[in-house]
Amino acid sequence: MTITAGYDIGGAHLKVALAEDGRTIAVKQIACPLWQGLERLDEAFAQAQPLTRRAERFAVTMTGEMCELFPDRRTGVHTLVDRLLAVLGPQTRIWMGERGFGNAEEAHRHPACVASTNFLAAAAFVAKHLGDALLVDMGSTTTDIIPIGNGRPCPRGLTDGDRLSTGELVYTGVTRSDVATVARDVTFRGRTQQTAAGSFATMADVRRILDELPRDIDQHDTADHRGKSLDESVSRLARSLGRDSGDASLDDWRNVARNIAEQQVRAIHDACSQVVTASPLSDDAPIVAAGIGAPLIEALARKLARPCRTFGDLTSATDNCRLWATRCAPATAIALLAATKD
Repeated sequence: MTITAGYDIGGAHLKVALAEDGRTIAVKQIACPLWQGLERLDEAFAQAQPLTRRAERFAVTMTGEMCELFPDRRTGVHTLVDRLLAVLGPQTRIWMGERGFGNAEEAHRHPACVASTNFLAAAAFVAKHLGDALLVDMGSTTTDIIPIGNGRPCPRGLTDGDRLSTGELVYTGVTRSDVATVARDVTFRGRTQQTAAGSFATMADVRRILDELPRDIDQHDTADHRGKSLDESVSRLARSLGRDSGDASLDDWRNVARNIAEQQVRAIHDACSQVVTASPLSDDAPIVAAGIGAPLIEALARKLARPCRTFGDLTSATDNCRLWATRCAPATAIALLAATKD
């Protein structure tokens, strides 16, 4: 059987999945700080090559065109598509949102259809399995919330700008979000205070302090380029409150971290409610949890009194890659969708 490789090129990671005979057989996420230069993407593709050398067909989606490396999204799409052709070959299929898959020439003609439409790939895959659902994909930087009704994705927004206004895109993620963007105010030792907006700490620090961050998703450097120990994470969190770690006990800092984490989940809860209110979803439509934050979304589903499925459970994934199929939903969806096309 033909093996298809699906790639999701983000600004911080390259995600790749392999599909064969309707099943997900391998998934990998590779740190790829694209803002540092295209050579980082080349390095990530080289790291993926031992996995993808078995593939005969290739399909790609992207959000990396948004990163600081490019002056605008159009330039980003053109640059990445050209790079992909050089690495993967001219038969590479490019995901173009509502247009489905296209070739490089079509991608160059319609860059707006290519830019940051990976959420539609994941939603299109879910729609093939569930007639009504709410897909919530929480990644390292952002959270996508996509309603699916009558067997098709039905978002109100298609661009990042529009989706930020509809609640379907929330710029908050499990690891890379600046603490100050998640919580403008926190409770510190019984008093409310503002946080310092200076990129002092990230949500990865918060989750290390809470012992809720699996090492295999903690792939990026820290805000101060120091280590990832508990003490160093507390030091960064304290700095985001204008304090030193010695100003409070570890339990106090854990309470601060817990407060920030709860505020982040509350923001996603509110966005889900906004999306559901504007969508014709039935009360029993399940939430499909995806991304590295899937466990948080499963807990959120319980608060919303909705049944929950994980994305990986829909992909016929082998046991050894079901977790990562959930964590890398768009790449997995791209591989499976492309594998069913002539």
